[in-house]
Amino acid sequence: MILACHHISKEYPENVVLRDVTFHLEKGDKAAIIGINGAGKTTLLKIIVGQETADEGSVSFERDCSFGYLAQNQDLSSDRTIYEEVLSVKQYLIDMENQLSRYEKEMDSLKGEALTQTISAYTDLLHKFERENGYAYKGEVTGVLKGLGFTPEEYEQRVATLSGGQKTRVALGKLLVQKPDLIMLDEPTNHLDMNSIRWLETYLMNYRGTVLVVSHDRYFLDRTVTKILELENGKSMLFQGNYSVYAERKKALREQQYHAYLNNQAEIRHQEEVIEKLRRFNREKSIRRAESREKMLQKTEVLEKPIDIKDDMHLVFTPCIKSGREVLSVEDLAKSYGSKHLFSGISFKIRRGEHVALIGDNGTGKSTILGILNEIVPPDRGVIRLGTNVHIGYYDQEHHVLHDDKTVFEEISDEYPAMNNTQIRSMLASFLFTGEEVFKRIGDLSGGEKGRVSLAKLMLSKANFLILDEPTNHLDLVSKEVLENALNAYEGTVLYVSHDRYFINHTASRILSLTQKVLLSYPGNNSEKAPDRFIGNYDFYLEKSAQVQDVLLQDAYRDGQGVPPAGTSGAQAAGAQKDGNTGKPVPGAAGKPAAAPTSEKQNWVQQKEEQARLRKAANDLRKVEEKIAASEEEIAAIEEQMALPENYSNAGKLAELNSRKEALEESLAELYEKWEELSEHV
Repeated sequence: MILACHHISKEYPENVVLRDVTFHLEKGDKAAIIGINGAGKTTLLKIIVGQETADEGSVSFERDCSFGYLAQNQDLSSDRTIYEEVLSVKQYLIDMENQLSRYEKEMDSLKGEALTQTISAYTDLLHKFERENGYAYKGEVTGVLKGLGFTPEEYEQRVATLSGGQKTRVALGKLLVQKPDLIMLDEPTNHLDMNSIRWLETYLMNYRGTVLVVSHDRYFLDRTVTKILELENGKSMLFQGNYSVYAERKKALREQQYHAYLNNQAEIRHQEEVIEKLRRFNREKSIRRAESREKMLQKTEVLEKPIDIKDDMHLVFTPCIKSGREVLSVEDLAKSYGSKHLFSGISFKIRRGEHVALIGDNGTGKSTILGILNEIVPPDRGVIRLGTNVHIGYYDQEHHVLHDDKTVFEEISDEYPAMNNTQIRSMLASFLFTGEEVFKRIGDLSGGEKGRVSLAKLMLSKANFLILDEPTNHLDLVSKEVLENALNAYEGTVLYVSHDRYFINHTASRILSLTQKVLLSYPGNNSEKAPDRFIGNYDFYLEKSAQVQDVLLQDAYRDGQGVPPAGTSGAQAAGAQKDGNTGKPVPGAAGKPAAAPTSEKQNWVQQKEEQARLRKAANDLRKVEEKIAASEEEIAAIEEQMALPENYSNAGKLAELNSRKEALEESLAELYEKWEELSEHV
């Protein structure tokens, strides 16, 4: 056991963050901490590394365990270059290397015993240097820097001049080169492009140490972790498996907990009704039975109602009108900013019903293309044609469509004046803005809250062509799933830019990959960017893009002319399915076979048998209750007769009435037992 957390609790004023969190990690475990925003994920990491103290509980590590921690934001102020900063982690190897060089120089001038001692020291140090893989440490540093997206030209940049995201990547590089026994990473993919994330996934999957990561990147979690620690309402629960396995088990567990709660409440109400009826019978035996049941009821465990997470954001996209078959046509699009060339020769078409994801590395111009399509950014050249009856709805990751000086209520009411106050409040409530929250200023909202307002406006637009720029940014896991479900149910057309590969995998029917192709045999041409087309989701894209790259390399080697011209369809090169343009479920998407008819018939028969059994039990219970009522009335009538003076003084008559009463009471006791038995099955 390399790490153990025992009963960790942490509370801030008016906010309990962690409550009795207990878990442990073994050597080689790859685990993730997940939860909604504010669940305490970062707080737990800081408690583990000692940056914060827990109110209760303890953290213990294996003896001599080394660990490294990557916080979300880094404030490196070093004067060293990027390469020097990461290389500093290997200073002990540099020192060994320098000492070996000194020994080598000394041995040239030494003789006798001094030479023997120096050779011995040199040999010992050399063996240690080799055990630490000393000959490869410079290669490790450059490999990690390249994997994290740094170009050789950037290696000499000063760390102090870097952006916050670049500093975080440098800090991550140092941690990976350091290779501690336990790596703890807080949102490591935030500042990485897709290629760097894929490299990091491979690195962590093959890492011999233990990994503990906090991340909202579900695809990353699917590929890297085998344990999920969920934080919810301050409590923790450990699940075996990756994120997809966790999601299925969590869904089943929620349903199980909710059904158990409903059954528990139903059983309590049922017992209370039985007790009340037994008391109404007002007989000695029935009262004793009621008291006995009350004692049992007091011992019954009362289950707490499962706390619903805030997942009731209601998002439905409904097109106002059906567009033409050809929704968008782009030809020879190009854009540069001064000497910085973003892209050129961009051409593609989108048809009605397609859900198209535009992907590519940072800086390739994806968001710029969306800005051009929405007439926010002017192109240098190119032709853009919209089809007939196309109405665009645009979601901007920077939320420029919102007005910081307006309230949430005003943002909707000013845009849609036909809506009355009740309609606006009802709609905002469906996006989790209730009470006084609707009067918050847009400028005071968090990124996630702004995202919900933008989604609300997008839904009200009733557009039939949605253009979305990083729609999952700032959304928590639950809100992402709500958006995924809404897009999958949407009958219109979608074009979006996203780095969220899990989101792409579950919503895209087609991929446009904006990649940089180097034209090897054309002097004077540096590079151009053109979208490769892949029919399918993200998994399918990865598979086919690898095949296409192999084809391109073979062609370049055979023809001596480099790669095919820009615009060649990757899907065609890989042999895409015939129905690739229909927008229907994509290759690689998980599908479930239909249940066998025999199984369905058996379920139907069992359901009917259960319904018949319940009807019979209810009918039998009703008959028993009628008999109990009749017996009680007859006993009451006999008691009235026994109290009459003429019968009270008549010993024979009194004995006859008492005999009838005892028989009825015996029969009534049996009816009580029968009633209790039947009441348990209704």
